[in-house]
Amino acid sequence: MDGMKKEQPESALQMRRRTSESTRHKLSAFAGALLKEWKRLGLPARDERVVVAVSGGADSVALLLALCEMVRAGRLDVKITAAHLDHGLRGAVGAEDARWVKALAEEFSLDFKIGRAEVKKLAAVSRDNLEQAARRARYEFLIKAARKVGARVIVIAHTMDDQAETVLMRLMRGSGAEGLSGMEAVSAFEDKGELSLVRPLLNWARRADTEEYCRERGVRFRVDEMNSDENFTRVRVRRQLLPLMQKFNPRVVETISRTASLLSEDASALNASAAELLRRASEEAENSSKPPALSVQILRAAPAAVRTRALRQWIARARGHLRRLELVHLLAVDGLLEGERGGRMIVLPGGLKISRRKQRLELHTEKG
Repeated sequence: MDGMKKEQPESALQMRRRTSESTRHKLSAFAGALLKEWKRLGLPARDERVVVAVSGGADSVALLLALCEMVRAGRLDVKITAAHLDHGLRGAVGAEDARWVKALAEEFSLDFKIGRAEVKKLAAVSRDNLEQAARRARYEFLIKAARKVGARVIVIAHTMDDQAETVLMRLMRGSGAEGLSGMEAVSAFEDKGELSLVRPLLNWARRADTEEYCRERGVRFRVDEMNSDENFTRVRVRRQLLPLMQKFNPRVVETISRTASLLSEDASALNASAAELLRRASEEAENSSKPPALSVQILRAAPAAVRTRALRQWIARARGHLRRLELVHLLAVDGLLEGERGGRMIVLPGGLKISRRKQRLELHTEKG
């Protein structure tokens, strides 16, 4: 007993080091929730690069900070590229936003990509509204950035609030269940290879959560005054419609988000059936470069919900997109199937024409 070395009491410095070691891998509540969703969605956990869209607002800054926290804690082993696009709508303020995002990325030693677009000019050419043109420009920029750095995942900071606003806007435009299913947490870019668009905040985070997390981290996010401009439909939905609905149901945002998730599950099943219907109704060979004509008889025999989705897929393949296509247009195309008379035609937004010739539906582009 006398020969045993007597254990010395732990010094204050050693205690602080031990406490620091034990808490080093502990995540904040926000980052912990993000990590849980990241795993649930099956997103890459190591040996990958991800591109994070960062506008400078609370949502995107919170997402970036939480991903950095997860990496620093050893819970995630990915490389991060912060990507910011100046839409050319806010003059000097937009340029300042870009410098702010660049400084934030440098503070965390992150790779970053900064771009600029002239959204007003793009909107005039495409005949889209500013919001649609800005979204398209943003995604094109993010796709280019991802390809440049070799990333397969683009991460967007859409929250439950964004989902609720999107669903309500689509409801007012007359969208069907497909549109009312809202945004997906994980989706693939059509014809863009293996690139995936990921929204890991969509199913659980509110805008208030991202703002609170930024305050906890001591980071002052940027505020876009366009988010208060009620000339934009989304802003009016956010500032007028949703507050009114919350008087009837204080958790209306969560309710809308949950409903969108349920509709998304239904839509997935119906889309699979629609793809099979489209295959059976197509009359041209699969390797034909022309959009296939469709059998009226086969389409007419299918349930309306499946048939409408099949027509939607058919039009999307011909146009390359579904911009400005609403439920009223699909119903007009569906109306061509009625009766036995051919020689009828409708024109969709963008100039695409669909005609009924005897027992066939045919697509005609403007050039065709």
